[in-house]
Amino acid sequence: MTNGKKEVLKVRIVSVSFFVFSMAIFKPFGLGAWQWKACIHLGALWLLGFLVCLVSEAMVEYLFRMPHTNERGVEYIIRRNLRFQVVNTLLVSLMVCLYRHFMLSSRIEGNRLSWANFLDTLGIVAFSSFAIGIYWRFKFRSRYLKSELEETRQFNEQLQKLHQMAEQRAKNVETSLAADAAVVSDEAQQSSAPSQPADEITLSGSTSESVTLSIQNLLYVEAVGNYVKVFQWHDGRQQVDMLRTTSKQVEETLVAYPMIVRCHRAFIVNLCQVDEIISKGGAMQLVIKHCNDALPVSRSNMAGIKEAVKTVLGE
Repeated sequence: MTNGKKEVLKVRIVSVSFFVFSMAIFKPFGLGAWQWKACIHLGALWLLGFLVCLVSEAMVEYLFRMPHTNERGVEYIIRRNLRFQVVNTLLVSLMVCLYRHFMLSSRIEGNRLSWANFLDTLGIVAFSSFAIGIYWRFKFRSRYLKSELEETRQFNEQLQKLHQMAEQRAKNVETSLAADAAVVSDEAQQSSAPSQPADEITLSGSTSESVTLSIQNLLYVEAVGNYVKVFQWHDGRQQVDMLRTTSKQVEETLVAYPMIVRCHRAFIVNLCQVDEIISKGGAMQLVIKHCNDALPVSRSNMAGIKEAVKTVLGE
Protein backbone atom coordinates (compact mmCIF):
# COMPACT_ATOMS: atom_id res chain seq x y z
CA MET A 1 0.00 0.00 0.00
CA THR A 2 1.40 3.41 -0.99
CA ASN A 3 1.92 6.26 1.48
CA GLY A 4 -0.86 8.20 -0.24
CA LYS A 5 -3.35 5.38 0.32
CA LYS A 6 -2.28 5.04 3.95
CA GLU A 7 -2.77 8.76 4.50
CA VAL A 8 -6.26 8.63 2.98
CA LEU A 9 -7.23 5.72 5.25
CA LYS A 10 -5.85 7.55 8.28
CA VAL A 11 -7.80 10.71 7.43
CA ARG A 12 -11.05 8.76 6.92
CA ILE A 13 -10.61 6.76 10.13
CA VAL A 14 -10.03 9.92 12.17
CA SER A 15 -12.97 11.70 10.49
CA VAL A 16 -15.43 8.85 11.11
CA SER A 17 -14.20 8.54 14.71
CA PHE A 18 -14.81 12.25 15.25
CA PHE A 19 -18.35 11.90 13.89
CA VAL A 20 -19.17 8.87 16.06
CA PHE A 21 -17.60 10.54 19.11
CA SER A 22 -19.84 13.58 18.65
CA MET A 23 -22.86 11.28 18.41
CA ALA A 24 -21.78 9.55 21.63
CA ILE A 25 -21.73 12.95 23.39
CA PHE A 26 -24.98 14.45 22.07
CA LYS A 27 -26.86 11.14 21.59
CA PRO A 28 -29.16 12.16 18.72
CA PHE A 29 -31.82 9.88 17.17
CA GLY A 30 -32.79 8.57 20.62
CA LEU A 31 -29.49 6.78 21.24
CA GLY A 32 -29.76 7.60 24.94
CA ALA A 33 -32.74 5.25 25.26
CA TRP A 34 -30.55 2.28 24.38
CA GLN A 35 -28.28 2.77 27.41
CA TRP A 36 -25.24 0.42 27.21
CA LYS A 37 -26.45 -1.00 23.88
CA ALA A 38 -25.85 2.43 22.37
CA CYS A 39 -22.13 1.51 22.29
CA ILE A 40 -22.94 -1.39 19.96
CA HIS A 41 -24.93 0.89 17.65
CA LEU A 42 -22.15 3.48 17.66
CA GLY A 43 -19.63 0.78 16.73
CA ALA A 44 -21.87 -0.36 13.88
CA LEU A 45 -22.28 3.25 12.70
CA TRP A 46 -18.49 3.70 12.77
CA LEU A 47 -17.96 0.63 10.57
CA LEU A 48 -20.73 1.60 8.14
CA GLY A 49 -19.49 5.20 8.05
CA PHE A 50 -15.96 4.06 7.21
CA LEU A 51 -17.25 1.85 4.38
CA VAL A 52 -19.33 4.75 3.02
CA CYS A 53 -16.20 6.96 3.07
CA LEU A 54 -14.40 4.40 0.93
CA VAL A 55 -17.32 4.37 -1.52
CA SER A 56 -17.29 8.19 -1.64
CA GLU A 57 -13.53 8.15 -2.22
CA ALA A 58 -13.96 5.78 -5.17
CA MET A 59 -16.76 7.91 -6.64
CA VAL A 60 -14.67 11.10 -6.52
CA GLU A 61 -11.68 9.31 -8.04
CA TYR A 62 -13.45 7.50 -10.87
CA LEU A 63 -16.65 9.47 -11.55
CA PHE A 64 -15.19 12.96 -11.11
CA ARG A 65 -11.74 11.80 -12.31
CA MET A 66 -9.99 13.44 -9.37
CA PRO A 67 -7.43 11.00 -7.94
CA HIS A 68 -5.88 11.68 -4.58
CA THR A 69 -2.52 13.34 -5.25
CA ASN A 70 -0.38 16.03 -3.67
CA GLU A 71 1.33 16.89 -6.95
CA ARG A 72 -1.38 19.22 -8.25
CA GLY A 73 -1.15 21.79 -5.51
CA VAL A 74 -3.26 23.20 -2.70
CA GLU A 75 -6.20 24.41 -4.78
CA TYR A 76 -6.69 20.99 -6.38
CA ILE A 77 -6.73 19.28 -2.97
CA ILE A 78 -9.28 21.81 -1.66
CA ARG A 79 -11.57 21.31 -4.69
CA ARG A 80 -11.29 17.54 -4.39
CA ASN A 81 -12.08 17.57 -0.67
CA LEU A 82 -15.13 19.78 -1.25
CA ARG A 83 -16.50 17.31 -3.79
CA PHE A 84 -15.75 14.45 -1.44
CA GLN A 85 -17.59 16.22 1.38
CA VAL A 86 -20.70 16.80 -0.74
CA VAL A 87 -20.85 13.19 -1.96
CA ASN A 88 -19.95 11.69 1.42
CA THR A 89 -22.40 13.86 3.37
CA LEU A 90 -25.32 12.70 1.20
CA LEU A 91 -24.31 9.04 1.36
CA VAL A 92 -23.64 9.06 5.11
CA SER A 93 -26.96 10.81 5.72
CA LEU A 94 -28.75 8.13 3.71
CA MET A 95 -26.89 5.38 5.54
CA VAL A 96 -27.70 6.82 9.00
CA CYS A 97 -31.32 7.35 7.99
CA LEU A 98 -31.66 3.70 6.94
CA TYR A 99 -29.90 2.56 10.11
CA ARG A 100 -32.37 4.59 12.18
CA HIS A 101 -35.27 2.97 10.35
CA PHE A 102 -34.13 -0.65 10.53
CA MET A 103 -32.15 -0.72 13.81
CA LEU A 104 -33.31 2.14 16.04
CA SER A 105 -37.04 2.43 15.36
CA SER A 106 -38.13 -0.39 17.71
CA ARG A 107 -37.78 1.90 20.75
CA ILE A 108 -38.04 5.29 19.08
CA GLU A 109 -41.00 5.53 16.71
CA GLY A 110 -39.70 8.81 15.33
CA ASN A 111 -36.80 6.99 13.64
CA ARG A 112 -39.05 5.65 10.89
CA LEU A 113 -37.86 6.48 7.37
CA SER A 114 -39.27 9.80 6.12
CA TRP A 115 -38.17 12.95 4.33
CA ALA A 116 -38.29 14.84 7.63
CA ASN A 117 -35.89 12.33 9.21
CA PHE A 118 -33.59 12.47 6.19
CA LEU A 119 -33.38 16.27 6.35
CA ASP A 120 -32.84 16.10 10.11
CA THR A 121 -30.03 13.57 9.64
CA LEU A 122 -28.57 15.57 6.74
CA GLY A 123 -28.34 18.67 8.94
CA ILE A 124 -26.46 16.82 11.69
CA VAL A 125 -24.09 15.04 9.29
CA ALA A 126 -23.46 18.23 7.30
CA PHE A 127 -22.52 20.15 10.45
CA SER A 128 -20.12 17.38 11.52
CA SER A 129 -18.66 17.18 8.00
CA PHE A 130 -18.16 20.96 7.95
CA ALA A 131 -16.31 20.89 11.29
CA ILE A 132 -14.12 17.97 10.17
CA GLY A 133 -13.41 19.67 6.83
CA ILE A 134 -12.20 22.85 8.53
CA TYR A 135 -9.89 20.83 10.76
CA TRP A 136 -8.26 18.94 7.86
CA ARG A 137 -8.07 22.04 5.67
CA PHE A 138 -6.02 23.98 8.21
CA LYS A 139 -3.96 20.91 9.12
CA PHE A 140 -2.91 20.16 5.55
CA ARG A 141 -2.83 23.63 3.99
CA SER A 142 0.27 24.69 5.93
CA ARG A 143 1.99 21.45 4.93
CA TYR A 144 1.14 21.89 1.24
CA LEU A 145 2.26 25.52 1.28
CA LYS A 146 5.53 24.52 2.92
CA SER A 147 6.00 21.85 0.25
CA GLU A 148 5.36 24.40 -2.51
CA LEU A 149 7.88 26.84 -1.01
CA GLU A 150 10.52 24.11 -0.92
CA GLU A 151 9.67 23.15 -4.50
CA THR A 152 10.00 26.80 -5.55
CA ARG A 153 13.39 27.11 -3.83
CA GLN A 154 14.76 24.00 -5.58
CA PHE A 155 13.44 25.15 -8.94
CA ASN A 156 15.06 28.58 -8.56
CA GLU A 157 18.38 26.90 -7.79
CA GLN A 158 18.04 24.93 -11.02
CA LEU A 159 17.22 28.14 -12.90
CA GLN A 160 20.44 29.72 -11.62
CA LYS A 161 22.40 26.77 -13.00
CA LEU A 162 20.51 27.13 -16.28
CA HIS A 163 21.43 30.82 -16.48
CA GLN A 164 25.09 30.02 -15.88
CA MET A 165 25.01 27.43 -18.66
CA ALA A 166 23.33 29.90 -21.03
CA GLU A 167 25.94 32.57 -20.26
CA GLN A 168 28.74 30.07 -20.80
CA ARG A 169 27.20 28.96 -24.08
CA ALA A 170 26.95 32.58 -25.24
CA LYS A 171 30.63 33.09 -24.45
CA ASN A 172 31.51 29.92 -26.34
CA VAL A 173 29.57 31.16 -29.37
CA GLU A 174 31.50 34.47 -29.34
CA THR A 175 34.79 32.58 -29.01
CA SER A 176 33.82 30.26 -31.83
CA LEU A 177 33.03 33.15 -34.15
CA ALA A 178 36.41 34.75 -33.42
CA ALA A 179 38.40 31.54 -33.80
CA ASP A 180 39.79 30.20 -37.06
CA ALA A 181 38.54 27.08 -38.78
CA ALA A 182 41.30 24.88 -37.37
CA VAL A 183 40.42 25.76 -33.77
CA VAL A 184 36.73 25.21 -34.46
CA SER A 185 37.51 21.82 -35.98
CA ASP A 186 39.66 20.88 -33.01
CA GLU A 187 36.93 21.84 -30.54
CA ALA A 188 34.40 19.82 -32.51
CA GLN A 189 36.62 16.72 -32.30
CA GLN A 190 37.09 17.12 -28.56
CA SER A 191 33.38 17.55 -27.90
CA SER A 192 31.30 14.40 -27.57
CA ALA A 193 28.02 16.32 -27.41
CA PRO A 194 25.61 16.12 -30.35
CA SER A 195 25.37 19.10 -32.69
CA GLN A 196 23.16 21.92 -31.46
CA PRO A 197 20.16 23.21 -33.41
CA ALA A 198 20.49 26.54 -35.20
CA ASP A 199 20.62 29.61 -32.99
CA GLU A 200 18.35 31.55 -35.36
CA ILE A 201 14.91 30.40 -36.36
CA THR A 202 12.05 31.73 -38.46
CA LEU A 203 8.49 31.46 -37.19
CA SER A 204 5.90 31.61 -39.96
CA GLY A 205 2.19 32.30 -39.85
CA SER A 206 -0.65 31.03 -42.02
CA THR A 207 -0.26 34.16 -44.16
CA SER A 208 2.92 35.63 -45.65
CA GLU A 209 4.23 37.23 -42.44
CA SER A 210 7.11 35.66 -40.52
CA VAL A 211 9.48 36.48 -37.64
CA THR A 212 13.18 35.66 -37.63
CA LEU A 213 14.81 35.75 -34.23
CA SER A 214 17.66 34.44 -32.15
CA ILE A 215 16.56 31.62 -29.87
CA GLN A 216 18.49 33.01 -26.92
CA ASN A 217 16.58 36.31 -27.27
CA LEU A 218 13.13 34.70 -27.33
CA LEU A 219 11.27 35.52 -24.10
CA TYR A 220 7.92 33.82 -24.53
CA VAL A 221 4.99 33.26 -26.89
CA GLU A 222 1.41 34.12 -25.98
CA ALA A 223 -1.69 32.75 -27.72
CA VAL A 224 -4.35 35.40 -28.44
CA GLY A 225 -7.31 33.97 -30.35
CA ASN A 226 -6.18 32.99 -33.85
CA TYR A 227 -2.88 34.83 -33.40
CA VAL A 228 0.23 34.49 -31.28
CA LYS A 229 2.38 37.24 -29.82
CA VAL A 230 6.11 36.57 -30.03
CA PHE A 231 8.01 38.43 -27.31
CA GLN A 232 11.77 38.82 -27.75
CA TRP A 233 14.54 40.97 -26.27
CA HIS A 234 16.05 42.91 -29.17
CA ASP A 235 18.47 45.85 -29.08
CA GLY A 236 17.96 46.43 -25.35
CA ARG A 237 14.15 46.51 -25.47
CA GLN A 238 11.21 44.17 -25.62
CA GLN A 239 9.89 43.59 -29.13
CA VAL A 240 6.47 42.09 -29.83
CA ASP A 241 5.49 40.54 -33.18
CA MET A 242 2.09 39.16 -34.18
CA LEU A 243 1.63 36.03 -36.28
CA ARG A 244 -1.56 34.42 -37.52
CA THR A 245 -0.96 30.89 -36.27
CA THR A 246 -1.58 28.71 -33.23
CA SER A 247 0.61 28.14 -30.18
CA LYS A 248 0.52 24.43 -31.00
CA GLN A 249 2.17 25.07 -34.38
CA VAL A 250 4.79 27.31 -32.75
CA GLU A 251 5.44 24.62 -30.14
CA GLU A 252 6.01 22.05 -32.90
CA THR A 253 8.43 24.43 -34.66
CA LEU A 254 10.44 24.87 -31.45
CA VAL A 255 10.46 21.20 -30.46
CA ALA A 256 14.23 20.96 -31.10
CA TYR A 257 14.92 23.41 -28.26
CA PRO A 258 14.40 21.65 -24.89
CA MET A 259 14.63 24.90 -22.94
CA ILE A 260 11.46 26.20 -24.65
CA VAL A 261 8.40 24.60 -23.08
CA ARG A 262 4.71 25.21 -22.55
CA CYS A 263 3.92 26.54 -19.07
CA HIS A 264 0.23 27.27 -19.66
CA ARG A 265 -2.33 26.63 -22.38
CA ALA A 266 -1.78 30.22 -23.54
CA PHE A 267 1.97 30.55 -22.97
CA ILE A 268 5.20 28.99 -24.24
CA VAL A 269 8.30 30.17 -22.38
CA ASN A 270 12.06 30.16 -22.87
CA LEU A 271 13.36 28.85 -19.54
CA CYS A 272 16.72 30.53 -20.15
CA GLN A 273 14.89 33.86 -19.95
CA VAL A 274 13.08 33.07 -16.69
CA ASP A 275 14.49 35.06 -13.79
CA GLU A 276 12.70 33.15 -11.04
CA ILE A 277 9.58 31.19 -10.18
CA ILE A 278 7.30 32.55 -7.45
CA SER A 279 4.27 31.25 -5.61
CA LYS A 280 1.48 33.81 -5.48
CA GLY A 281 -1.95 33.04 -4.05
CA GLY A 282 -1.26 29.30 -4.20
CA ALA A 283 -0.36 29.50 -7.90
CA MET A 284 3.05 29.32 -9.55
CA GLN A 285 4.30 32.12 -11.82
CA LEU A 286 7.42 32.50 -13.96
CA VAL A 287 9.02 35.96 -13.82
CA ILE A 288 10.67 36.86 -17.15
CA LYS A 289 14.02 38.67 -17.31
CA HIS A 290 14.25 42.26 -18.52
CA CYS A 291 10.48 42.90 -18.69
CA ASN A 292 9.46 41.27 -15.36
CA ASP A 293 6.30 39.83 -16.93
CA ALA A 294 4.80 37.05 -14.76
CA LEU A 295 3.49 34.02 -16.67
CA PRO A 296 1.08 31.57 -15.02
CA VAL A 297 2.12 27.95 -14.63
CA SER A 298 -0.50 25.23 -14.97
CA ARG A 299 -0.09 22.29 -12.62
CA SER A 300 -0.51 19.98 -15.60
CA ASN A 301 2.55 21.62 -17.25
CA MET A 302 4.75 21.75 -14.15
CA ALA A 303 6.08 18.22 -14.66
CA GLY A 304 7.10 19.08 -18.24
CA ILE A 305 8.95 22.18 -17.04
CA LYS A 306 10.88 20.19 -14.44
CA GLU A 307 11.79 17.57 -17.01
CA ALA A 308 12.96 20.24 -19.46
CA VAL A 309 15.23 21.82 -16.84
CA LYS A 310 16.75 18.42 -16.02
CA THR A 311 17.28 17.72 -19.71
CA VAL A 312 19.06 21.02 -20.32
CA LEU A 313 21.19 20.61 -17.20
CA GLY A 314 22.00 17.02 -18.18
CA GLU A 315 20.76 15.63 -14.86
